[in-house]
Amino acid sequence: MSYLFIKWLHVMSSTVLFGTGVGSAFYLLFASLRAEPRTVATVASLVVWADTVFTATTAILQPLTGLWLAGQAGWPLSQGWLKWSLVLYALAMACWLPVVALQIRMRNTARAAVQAGTPLPPAYWRDLRVWTALGVPAFLAFLALFYLMVAKPAW
Repeated sequence: MSYLFIKWLHVMSSTVLFGTGVGSAFYLLFASLRAEPRTVATVASLVVWADTVFTATTAILQPLTGLWLAGQAGWPLSQGWLKWSLVLYALAMACWLPVVALQIRMRNTARAAVQAGTPLPPAYWRDLRVWTALGVPAFLAFLALFYLMVAKPAW
């Protein structure tokens, strides 16, 4: 495969990864703030689906294409911007993996509330707080990653 195609794939997958993450977070957060179990159950189901289809596949593509590009360009992994990119990506993924489990649990909790005809329970709101707390550093890491990917600063 050509360098240009892999670079395009890397840029597109980073866009899908970031865009799906931001969009999913936006919709799940605002659906949750409505505190209507049926709405939350529906949105959380879509978020879990989007994470499975889009985020998981692009989360795998990113390091594969990035490492391939670095190798082809002759950039050592110890190079400052590249090393920090790997650290930030690892941080973002370390935040994302528990978020996936939380989203599944939040979806199931909301579905159970719909079936029982009850409001969202305190456990849902605890999960939402942890989900939010993990999302903030992941979001900031991805912003920094986009900067590093474009600027490639010489440190």
